[in-house]
Amino acid sequence: MSAIADAHNDLLLELVFRGRLGQEAPFATHWLGPLREGGVTLQVCPTFCDLDRLPEGALPEMLGQVAAFNRAVRENPGDVVAVRTRADLTQAAQSGRIGLMLSMEGAEPLGYDPGLIEIMWELGVRMLSLTWNRRNPFADGAAESGAGGLSRLGRELVGRCAELGIVLDLAHASERTFWDVLEDDAAPAVVVSHAACRAHLDHPRNLSDDQLRALAQRGGVLGLMLHPLVIDRQAASIDRAIDHLDHAIEVMGIDHVGLGGDFCRQVVRALGYIGPPDALLPDGMAMDAALDGLAGPEDYPNLVGALRRRGYDERALDAVCSGNFLRFLHTALPA
Repeated sequence: MSAIADAHNDLLLELVFRGRLGQEAPFATHWLGPLREGGVTLQVCPTFCDLDRLPEGALPEMLGQVAAFNRAVRENPGDVVAVRTRADLTQAAQSGRIGLMLSMEGAEPLGYDPGLIEIMWELGVRMLSLTWNRRNPFADGAAESGAGGLSRLGRELVGRCAELGIVLDLAHASERTFWDVLEDDAAPAVVVSHAACRAHLDHPRNLSDDQLRALAQRGGVLGLMLHPLVIDRQAASIDRAIDHLDHAIEVMGIDHVGLGGDFCRQVVRALGYIGPPDALLPDGMAMDAALDGLAGPEDYPNLVGALRRRGYDERALDAVCSGNFLRFLHTALPA
């Protein structure tokens, strides 16, 4: 079974939900099995702050999710390891444990103070997306009409991330924000953790070929998002996801494409909320939508099998499923 490095899974949202907080070992109960079944060896775990809790509730909500992350690591020492350094990546691989890496989806918990990113670094955050679709004090997101790019505070935050070694995630960024970061030679290492190809579906969350090429030229990696929202709303199939993957590889090269599942079904159903979160979700599509045969990490073997049938050999499978993202992190993370 091919090893999987997944650049995006919102599982922390489920672990802090009131129905899970009182449970014994919620991560082991609800997520360890699916991750093991899918062959996941590295899972990036973002914090995310609910729209209704902004702005004053953003920081406490984020800290609650950091606590849930730490609890998952503490309660499962034989199964998972927190990844903060390259050495942690190596330790996870050698021990057969799943590496969990903490990230932030949206910089809202920082308020108006880019300096707070140093505290997030100390908490273990190693990846930051500036926005989540909406505008915030640092940058504009993908859902903003006539969106701009980085603000003055955003440029300061990018500089501080570069100093610390925090990876910038440009998923959910507006096009102007994307280019503002990519055109800054002093910006840190960059990824797009979960998105797909605009050439196959014209959606604000997807990247144009020019963006894909620029990301590859900066040494970045695209994590293919495996959700109908960005793959195909009518033909929500694994084959259509592979069409996006094929295209990204053609444009970027085999060494710059990976996986960023963003599987929503389990989290959304646990929270009991399936309404539209923002304007980017089309009418008629629920938040718990999923590709046929690929609803969660436990289904990754279905994707691997389909890739083999499409002609991917073992080297290509290793590169896309885990090798590219792990190589990127072995360079980007501190020693």
